[in-house]
Amino acid sequence: MLYEVALIQQPTQKEIEEGKVEILVMAPTAVIAKDEQSAGVAAVMQKKDEIKCDIARIQVLVRPFGLPNR
Repeated sequence: MLYEVALIQQPTQKEIEEGKVEILVMAPTAVIAKDEQSAGVAAVMQKKDEIKCDIARIQVLVRPFGLPNR
């Protein structure tokens, strides 16, 4: 199945108090995988050398693209 995966970095508590919001680390990327978890892992592994941020603050967003197989 086709999924779209994006990565955002959550702000720290101090950054929230300063009015900052999430940062887009990886724009939505198309991934073919058997399920959402596999899609998230595949996307992160494909871009791991490009991700230059605190991994503990990363949120992986995954959504199916199109209709599920029946």
